[in-house]
Amino acid sequence: MHVDRRSVKIVVAGGFGTGKTTLVGSVSEIAPLTTEEILTQESVGVDDVTGVEDKTRTTVALDFGRITISPDVVLYLFGTPGQDRFWFIWDELAQGAIGAIVLVDTRRLDSSFAAVDYFERRDIPFVAAVNRFFGECLYNEEEIRAALKLDPAVPLLWCDARDRSSSTAALIALVRHAMSRLPVGT
Repeated sequence: MHVDRRSVKIVVAGGFGTGKTTLVGSVSEIAPLTTEEILTQESVGVDDVTGVEDKTRTTVALDFGRITISPDVVLYLFGTPGQDRFWFIWDELAQGAIGAIVLVDTRRLDSSFAAVDYFERRDIPFVAAVNRFFGECLYNEEEIRAALKLDPAVPLLWCDARDRSSSTAALIALVRHAMSRLPVGT
């Protein structure tokens, strides 16, 4: 018996250092393709490393991973670069995506504003996932929603991008949210 597989494209987005590469790597069933390069002296004054001073590498094009969620559905994950100078790549990565996970770092909430705005303006379904890098979050859901100016319909969740089950839960939340926005009968 031949089963037709459906391919589903998902974007993993967010600001510089929010954990996009880590999330893609934690759930991918294949060795993820990454385009990370070493941060060099030339990036001083260009890349804002406030709050992520220990960061030594950065994505310059995309991250790519794959996860099979059923015999007939495969998710393809595309992680975006976080720096402003690579934003031209986002349009290509977002084309044809059913939705996005916008990773949020509460140490630097402002680094997520542009990603939230990007998906809102294009009416692409997304979930905001607070990445708990160092355990507990200092802010509650209401404070984060207000700071990000999230529409009440946008799911906000907590995750740890390093943890496969946590990252998988974020993907499931996104797929459910995107499906809930489909017209009835689709």
